[in-house]
Amino acid sequence: MVVDGVTTGVVVVFCIILAALALFVSEVIPNDVTAIGVIGALVIFEPWTGVGARAAISGFANPATVTIVAMYMLSAGIQNTGIVHRLGVYLADFTAGNEFRALVATVGTTGPIAGFINNTPVVAVFIPMISDLADEAAVSPSKLLLPLSYAAILGGTLTLIGTSTNILASEYARTLIDGRSGIGMFEFTPLGIVILAVGLAYLLTIGRRLTPARIPAESDLVEEFDLDDHLAVVSVSPDSPAVGMSVEAFSAEYLVETRILQIRRNGEVFAAPRTDQRIEAGDQLVVHGTLQAVNRLGKVTGLKQILREDVTEETFIEPTVDETLARAVVPEESAYVGETIAEARIAAFHDTTVLAIRRGDELLRTDLDERTLRPGDLLLVWTTPTSIEYFTDSGELVIAHEEAYDKLAKADVANIAPLSSKTPIAVGIMAGVVGATALGLLPIVIAALVGVFAMIVTGCLSAPDAYDAVSWNVIFLLAGVIPLGVAMEATGGAALLAELVVVAAGFVPLLAVLFLFYLVTGLLASVITPVATIVLMIPVAVDAAVRLDANAFSFVLAAMFAAATSFMTPVGYQTNLMVYGPGGYRFSDFLRVGGPLQLLISVVTTLGIAFRWGV
Repeated sequence: MVVDGVTTGVVVVFCIILAALALFVSEVIPNDVTAIGVIGALVIFEPWTGVGARAAISGFANPATVTIVAMYMLSAGIQNTGIVHRLGVYLADFTAGNEFRALVATVGTTGPIAGFINNTPVVAVFIPMISDLADEAAVSPSKLLLPLSYAAILGGTLTLIGTSTNILASEYARTLIDGRSGIGMFEFTPLGIVILAVGLAYLLTIGRRLTPARIPAESDLVEEFDLDDHLAVVSVSPDSPAVGMSVEAFSAEYLVETRILQIRRNGEVFAAPRTDQRIEAGDQLVVHGTLQAVNRLGKVTGLKQILREDVTEETFIEPTVDETLARAVVPEESAYVGETIAEARIAAFHDTTVLAIRRGDELLRTDLDERTLRPGDLLLVWTTPTSIEYFTDSGELVIAHEEAYDKLAKADVANIAPLSSKTPIAVGIMAGVVGATALGLLPIVIAALVGVFAMIVTGCLSAPDAYDAVSWNVIFLLAGVIPLGVAMEATGGAALLAELVVVAAGFVPLLAVLFLFYLVTGLLASVITPVATIVLMIPVAVDAAVRLDANAFSFVLAAMFAAATSFMTPVGYQTNLMVYGPGGYRFSDFLRVGGPLQLLISVVTTLGIAFRWGV
């Protein structure tokens, strides 16, 4: 059936796309689950979408998907060498407490690294280091964390393996443009260098002035999370029912709205709830809870608040106690995402108490057990070194524990950031993958898989670590949305959208059409994932270019760069989300700092494409 040139199939596919976009933006369910739903919808409506079961699951066998899986594993092998950590030590030495040097060090190292290593783990490693650099320079960490994310994004434009969207764009170029075998490893690197240079110049000048200082410099953690009214010291009277009870037993019977964090007795400090000490008369207990809850507890148990003693970060720093305060970021791929703190069992399994949650500029300090964790949440936790090690190794939380990086510039580099004995092998393997692809000796998917094989057999990476390194939610998202591109092509949806681009060309020059296409793609990537944007826009780009008798490859590059450089929202790119909580940013901060940057990069990239490849 056709109505005014629009087939029923086009309408059905567009309805599926609109439903998917609504779910992507609202995040009612995880994006990868939405993508799985897209697969099902396309097959259910096969008579109209033209996508059968085999085509619907083709995304899982797509060379781009397999390549991205392999690149996650290769990045993990490089991470295991300790090179990035070692670099952080050198950064501390270079900055020497100077704010501008700290900013230069942050953006000047993250950008180039992100061209060869997946930028998400790079940012994860750098967050605690950057927080320490901010302390050393007496500057708000907010002034450095947003530039950290933006530099990592800009670095992704340097090489084919810089981002997953580059790899996906290469696959589309191979299948949609006659005579193309994809995009070369360094084919767009000269333009990427220009983009990186312009972006870094912006971050060091205009961006530096626009980036807000949301978190006070050298702030006490208690002050930073505004916990003054949620921590108290209480004394135990001789007639209190708490006397003689263990912390665990007392908590189970009396503590509903509060938690005991420490027992203080005659100069000794015992961390609760792990201590086996029983509560004695005269003990002072450091309690977490609202003042109203503490007062209610006092009426029932005879615990009296000591009003003259304030609780600060110093209260928790005791040489005889292993427990420590730390910040912890919830990464997007964490198993805790979507669970409440109670369901995650963080306290029960990992001796870790969540004291507050910062979600952008919002602070959550009450009813924490019932709070559902979201990607980018920053947690203030009372935890142990063993738990910090677990969270760091597992990747469930990114721990920003400044004491672990204290005095890096003065420390023994080899002890603080040791390099693996496998470092030369891992670096050599990665260089081999890049070289084999750049020289055309092997397709990138094969070169990457051979590299993973070499990493594992040489002991640079264990098989379990290789599988753990993959962000499977991203892979399922990618595999789920790829069939949307197939459906758009099969039903004529891409041709319909391309016709709109052709209409625009009747009013403005072709270069302006390329620029507008770049802007639209960039805006779309800011509200949905870059991967979904590439899938939807590249078929349109190629079809429009053919109709305009323009250079299809130029339009593909415009879509690729636009999707890979999303600065305007915290949800547009994983690294933006990772710094959202630790920086205490507002949504508007990304518009204020990222908006001008995105416009600047749009102009530079469009002109660069036109100059190098033509329009």
